[in-house]
Amino acid sequence: MVSCKQRCNRVSRMGSDADMSAMPAPRYARFSRRLRAMLFDWIIALIVIYGAVLLATSVGSDNFSRALGVLVIVALLLYEPILVSRIGGTLGHYFNNLRVVDEDDGGNISFPKACARAVIKGVLGLYSFVILAVTSRNQAVHDLLTGSTVQIRDPAKALSSQYMIERTELAATDMPSPRRRLAVICGYLLLTAIVYLLITRGIIAAGLITDGCIDRNVCSASDRILSLNLGLALLAAGAACITLGWRGRLIGARGTS
Repeated sequence: MVSCKQRCNRVSRMGSDADMSAMPAPRYARFSRRLRAMLFDWIIALIVIYGAVLLATSVGSDNFSRALGVLVIVALLLYEPILVSRIGGTLGHYFNNLRVVDEDDGGNISFPKACARAVIKGVLGLYSFVILAVTSRNQAVHDLLTGSTVQIRDPAKALSSQYMIERTELAATDMPSPRRRLAVICGYLLLTAIVYLLITRGIIAAGLITDGCIDRNVCSASDRILSLNLGLALLAAGAACITLGWRGRLIGARGTS
């Protein structure tokens, strides 16, 4: 016979399982939302810098200007780590309904992790986001290396276009092995780099970029625009190679489905 205690334990476990299944799946922020948060933070940084310059100019003291400069630099360096570790995100994150979450416990990441995350993101810049589409939780490099994700803070205020649920297709059994996909991606990236160099040489040979820009880095506005477009095209091509390759859609590493 089943004792009352065993029946109670069963009911308790069934209730726990029901609670777990009823919990909504995490909503991971898309790149467009994260980019808006970054732009918001950049605007804040520019306002702080501009205000500090105006204040230093109006005071007219070298000692004051140096002290103010050090204070502004320290504040900008600690801005993201402190806010991310304390409230789960910067002002840009908060006003765009985002939160940085620790993968281990679902809470805010620690201050050391937040510092490492900010440094990696600062070094890599937008290149850190190239791998978003090949990760199951839409993570950038600085997210993966610090065990964090960026999620919607309040799902009730979010549109479906602003987030995604965890990808499951990347773990499909009909996909080529990760080693093969990685090798194919590297091959395509090498080919992309060669094509980029050939196009750049052709542009230089055609005289579309001035000699001063090439030899002395003295570039006109048109030179800078062309260089920027080339860089963006290279970034987009690299992101496409990584995304399509990891999803098994490139020749040489295609899935069987």
